[in-house]
Order: sequence, then structure tokens, then C-alpha cells
Amino acid sequence: MKKIQMVDLKGQYNEIKDIVNPSIQEVIETTAFINGPKVHDFQKKLENYLDVKHVIPCANGTDALQIAMMGLGLKPGDEVITADFTFAATVEVIALLQLTPVLVDVNPDDFNINIEAIKKAITPKTKAIVPVHLFGQCANMEAIMEIAKAHNLFVIEDNAQAIGANYTYKDGVKVKAGTIGDVGATSFFPSKNLGCYGDGGAIFTNDDALAHTIRGIVNHGMYERYHHDVVGVNSRLDSIQAAVLDAKLPLLDAYNKRRIEAANKYDAAFKDIDSIETPFRYGQTDNHVFHQYTLKVKGVDRDALVKHLNENEIPCGVYYPIPLHNQKAYMDERYNEADFEVTNQLVKDVISLPMHTELDDEQINYITTTIKNFING
Repeated sequence: MKKIQMVDLKGQYNEIKDIVNPSIQEVIETTAFINGPKVHDFQKKLENYLDVKHVIPCANGTDALQIAMMGLGLKPGDEVITADFTFAATVEVIALLQLTPVLVDVNPDDFNINIEAIKKAITPKTKAIVPVHLFGQCANMEAIMEIAKAHNLFVIEDNAQAIGANYTYKDGVKVKAGTIGDVGATSFFPSKNLGCYGDGGAIFTNDDALAHTIRGIVNHGMYERYHHDVVGVNSRLDSIQAAVLDAKLPLLDAYNKRRIEAANKYDAAFKDIDSIETPFRYGQTDNHVFHQYTLKVKGVDRDALVKHLNENEIPCGVYYPIPLHNQKAYMDERYNEADFEVTNQLVKDVISLPMHTELDDEQINYITTTIKNFING
């Protein structure tokens, strides 16, 4: 059996190097390293894939979130509601812009932001909601958009973990995650479902005026060289990373399918284990693209299980071990522990297993057997 990786980037590269290498070499030979043709080609192809009017590439996923908020004109003191159970980047950019983060609890099944918690958190200062499509599964966007419309709020989708996922409306219409709100942001960090070979990100919107503003922000506020019309930043997707993404984008659906197939095999192996709760899905096979495959364990020492897996050369992760409201940087006397019942339990119960496009049956069988042997004593 080949060595198990949490994310097997080398295995994936070996499978696609015949298309990636020439794409990178083309950039090197043309020396169009910044805002070159590869960036524009990838942008157009991603717009077509997502069926969105505007994709604005940028340097990384954190910048994508920050620039989206800058583009919407949010002001210091404005309140932005987001999930307590996610990576810090989501709340980090809110704080950096001197906006006021308002963290709320998540659902116990899909781990996404709780609708009733959003409603409870709205005040006259609330200006935006940032749903995070956690671990590859879409939040309840239909309900979120209804709340936003009722209260005149912006919606910024954090789509860093769910590129390629479909959201299905009640009437059966499907749209791509990240294209529903006023603006969406994603990351192309190497381990993402669509990852480059460094840092990269992008912003999505169907709003022409917002797209124009954001295009200036990502490039020092310039629309014309040395004319700075808005306050901007330096956040451009470099051409070599765009070349990698341009080569990989046609494979994204196949990659997501392989992740779903691996998740199905995990599910089948654990179906009769009462102490393991496998990831919840809404019934649509493409609503969850499994950036992570995250279990909840019940009546099991999660940390001892982590140790056991590591001792058996099986990597795993705990995403996330500390709620954001308990992180030193984001603690606030406004928060009441009773309002974070689900998150406070999840940080004790969750464990993420290896999940990537190169997982094979032998590896999955070894991983699941090792876990079942631990649980059965």
C-alpha cells in the first residue's frame, strides 16, 4: 500500500503533469508573469464554468474576502454576521477592516451557519452576512437570501472549501456555490478542490458595478496606469498560478466526483458503527464536494483516536479545535457561551480523515478498519 497522505498533491501532479507542465512553460517563455494571457484565459473559463458574469482573480482566498467587503463599501463599526465554527480567515478580514464580527452558532448536522442564530443576531448595525460553505457543503442559501432581502443586508459567500458544489433551490433549480449572494470569494490554496501550486484566490459577482470597483481594488485602485481612483491593495493572481488552474479547471468535476466516491466508501464502512456519525448530506449528490470528510464521534475519546491513527501512519485533522469566539484575538464580552452550544460540542467530537482525488480502495479499507478496531477495543 502506498503511503497515506491527508492530501496527495504529488500523486495528483504525477497524473496531470503532461498538461500542467506545458501550461507553466508557456508563461515562462512569454515572460508575461503578471496579468498575462493565462490569467485572462482562466478568468473567462471560470466565469463560464460557474455561469457568473464576473470573476476577478486575486492573490489568495483571504484577500478575496477582504476585497469583497471593501468593494461593498462596508464602514468601521458595521456588523458582519458569520459562523463561529470555521477557519480564522473569515473573521480575520472583518476585524482588519475595523468592522464588527458577530459570531453565531452552526447546525449540528451540516456544520453550516444556523439560520435562527442569524435572525437573533441582527441589529440596526448589521450590514452583511458571511455564510461559509464548510467542508464542501453549501449553507442554506435560500433562507439566508430571504433574511438578507428582508433586512437589506449584503451576502458574501465564503466559498473557499466548496468550489464546484451545486446548490439546489426548493424548485429544483441548481446554481454553483459562490454565485448566489452579492459576491462570493474562494481560495486556490494547493489543498483545495481546485488548487494551484502556491497561493491564489478569486471573487465572483453578477453585479457589474461591484465587479468594476473590485477590479480596481485588486490592482492598487487603478483602472488606468498611475490613476488611483479607489483605495486598493496589491492582490493579483500571478500567471504561473493561473496556468496551473487553467490546466486543472476542466478536471474539477471529475475531481469532485472522485471525492464523493471516496466519501461514499467511507460512509459504507461506517454505516453500522453507532459511535460514528458520518457527514450529513442534503440528498443531492453534488451539494457536497467533500473538501474534508469529517466525522463526529460519540462516546469515543477523539484525541485518543487521533493518536491511534497517527501511530498507524494515518494522517487526520481536527478542524477546528477552538471556536473562534474563544480565540484570544476575537474574544468579546458580547458573547455568551450558551449561544454556542453546537460549536462547543463539535470542537470535542470532530475528526477529518484523508480526503483527496488519489485515495484508493486499499487505503480506505486500511483507514476504516483501523478506526473500527480502535472503537471495538
